[in-house]
Amino acid sequence: MQTHDEYRLVLASASPARLALLRAAGFDPSVRVSGVDESVVDSADAGELCLELARLKARAVAASLPAEQGVLVLGCDSVLAFDGQILGKPTDADEAVRRWRAMRGRSGVLHTGHHLTDLTSGKQAEDVGATVVHFADVSDAEIDAYVATGEPLHVAGAFTIDGLGASFVERIEGDHGNVVGLSLPLLRRLLSSFGASVPTLWRKA
Repeated sequence: MQTHDEYRLVLASASPARLALLRAAGFDPSVRVSGVDESVVDSADAGELCLELARLKARAVAASLPAEQGVLVLGCDSVLAFDGQILGKPTDADEAVRRWRAMRGRSGVLHTGHHLTDLTSGKQAEDVGATVVHFADVSDAEIDAYVATGEPLHVAGAFTIDGLGASFVERIEGDHGNVVGLSLPLLRRLLSSFGASVPTLWRKA
């Protein structure tokens, strides 16, 4: 029987990196993919764009679930702000190569929107994490080899910090998890606004 301080988390994302991050931190979320068409949202502001997409994902999944007590739905979305542009996933390998040739030796800001919805009360909380990413001055051969792996085609900004692309990130300023796709400290703050404590969401032995 759930009490008011017992919650269960549903991740409204297909991202294996977000799921792995949550599991490594002791969470055991169920996963429901929203199916939201990301192309329907357009904004010139990276923070607004990723937050609106996170909001749409969480609300779409919440609408598909029964109003079960103590269930919180988390939607996330990430974009990279670089050189006055907002970069999501590249459309193809050629675009990924062009991006990396522009980004190498320079910096961008990775924004991740987080939106949390309570299924029964309808209460919502949201915020955006921002982390500065400094890219290595990689060679053309390194870029070609990285893009050929296919990894950059599936992630915002055409890079990862928890996979093959980690070698090509010199340093960051801010939360590492936010660059992976989910800020755990930010999530803790959102959970606390519902009266939910992180330890109550840890996997039970």
